[in-house]
Amino acid sequence: METTVTDAPEDSRYEIRDGDRLLGQAAYQRRGNQVVFTHTEVDSGEEHSGLGGRLVRAALDDVRSKGETVVPMCSFVRGWIERHPEYRDLVAAES
Repeated sequence: METTVTDAPEDSRYEIRDGDRLLGQAAYQRRGNQVVFTHTEVDSGEEHSGLGGRLVRAALDDVRSKGETVVPMCSFVRGWIERHPEYRDLVAAES
């Protein structure tokens, strides 16, 4: 499986796909220079495959490249950041 993660701003989400097949998404809302992650999900058949982690890592790398910060309202994103301290600097001060 060769996955790609892209920002789909028209749908306010990052998507992880295998070709045309949508495998998961990380929904967000924009608040100025902040990306508020509200919900993350992967296909039920793909749970525990690491897709959620790949999705979040790529989304956070994209946020970093744009000089923005994140508000991890989604428990999956929040937990992932807690387990990967090298991404904690992305968390907005008020989160």
